[in-house]
Amino acid sequence: MSKVELTNMCMIYDKLNNKVLVQNRIKSWKGISFPGGHIEDGESIVESTIREIREETGLTVYNLEACGVIYWYNDETKEKYFVFNFRTENFSGDLIENTIEGNVFWVDKDNLQELALADGFKERLPMFFENKYSEGFGVWNEHTLSKLRLL
Repeated sequence: MSKVELTNMCMIYDKLNNKVLVQNRIKSWKGISFPGGHIEDGESIVESTIREIREETGLTVYNLEACGVIYWYNDETKEKYFVFNFRTENFSGDLIENTIEGNVFWVDKDNLQELALADGFKERLPMFFENKYSEGFGVWNEHTLSKLRLL
């Protein structure tokens, strides 16, 4: 049986100030991206996203809007890796700037692409900012990584 890994990611948007919350990841998939994490066994996708955001940022998010799924397929091992993507403008709480996952900070939405983004994160951004994509699909193996196609 092939391995399936389920994860989540959420763009938190401060519309009033035109800022998004980012995390400079230091443990895995290093670089700047939106916060998120793994879906635990027996946990719903939305509830896992709310939990991960609270753990990694100190904020409580609500009224999550689904904005697409990233699906990576390993054509050698048959592993599957899914990222369920969400966005929200609804949050409360006090920001924790330093966590074991990396620093968390607000950045102007228009300057996001100028930062040291995690590998492949730039290609995912249209899913969060445009309402026309449902899926990102890519193939990887030990030797190659295909470009992510947004569908």
